[in-house]
Amino acid sequence: MTDSPEAIDPCVTCVTCVTCADGAGPGAPGAAGAAPGRRSTAGEASAAGASRAARPGRTARAARTARAAGPGRAGGRNRRAARTAALITLALVLAGGAATGCGGRATTHHKPGTSHEQASGTAGTLLDVTDPAGHKLREVPADGAPEVRLVVRPDSEDGWNLQLAVKNFRFTPDSTGGAALTGAGHAHLELDGRKLARLYGPWFHLSAAQVPEGEHTLTVRLYADDHTAWAVSGKPVEATAALTAAPGASGGHGHGSAPPSAQPDPPASEQADRTVTITVRDGEVTPAPARTELRRGERVALRVTSDRADTLHVHGYDKEVALPAGQETTLTLTADRTGLFEVETHESRLVLTQLLVR
Repeated sequence: MTDSPEAIDPCVTCVTCVTCADGAGPGAPGAAGAAPGRRSTAGEASAAGASRAARPGRTARAARTARAAGPGRAGGRNRRAARTAALITLALVLAGGAATGCGGRATTHHKPGTSHEQASGTAGTLLDVTDPAGHKLREVPADGAPEVRLVVRPDSEDGWNLQLAVKNFRFTPDSTGGAALTGAGHAHLELDGRKLARLYGPWFHLSAAQVPEGEHTLTVRLYADDHTAWAVSGKPVEATAALTAAPGASGGHGHGSAPPSAQPDPPASEQADRTVTITVRDGEVTPAPARTELRRGERVALRVTSDRADTLHVHGYDKEVALPAGQETTLTLTADRTGLFEVETHESRLVLTQLLVR
């Protein structure tokens, strides 16, 4: 006999099993017709009993054996039953874990490389109020909360270099779109309340062409991967800095914004292998969104005109540029990564084209 829960104990139905212990019963090892895991039929049990009754001295010896072996056999059956119950319980637990995913509660979003805490999105408290851009606030305690400070430095050739000095925060571009994890995410850059770009690192170059002449306010705000704004005491975690764009520029070393007609830069399309021209009006994209096929290493210029202020974003390359209302804007990039990448507008959430790089 075996302790495996799948095996059938031949003693379960044998009414004269005490003789098996003596080596002569139908369930005993080596007995004629005996087989592991085979139950005795009623006829076999009766015939075996009659045969044993006819043997002299068998009854007394069987009784002595029963008294000696009975308690041990009962204990063995109890142990086998306990093991079987434990195996069934374990199987049910494992089945339940597989159903809920990763041993926890079911989640609708679990990006590769993210933790269970990211998947459940339990960091902080989601408030019913929003930031100026319309994103909900995610409140965290002041102790250990993310912090940011904005430093603006004039660039020697064009515009300004911005540095985001952060504390208790790290940039996580690979998990953008996942659930919130304390102290992680990205930032938004705004000029006078208008979004210029999404930032995935502490440095950003702001071109003079993006800043009209005059005095302005730059704002950087920290966001979680799920695009909620980190907040402390009901206020977004952000920093501001004053910026003045002087009229005109001298040579290549001016830090103000030059009038569009003064010393224009060569059109980006002239430096590109491919040019894609797109117009957005009343929520419609012209021409209709399609795939733009490129060879790896080619440069593509995206020339976009929108009837409303928006932001142009190339997924996968993390390239962004502001789209002023009614003005053509060109974003040029080198297709140095293979795959399929969407080009879209952030505010209106329109797909403009797809870059297929081979």
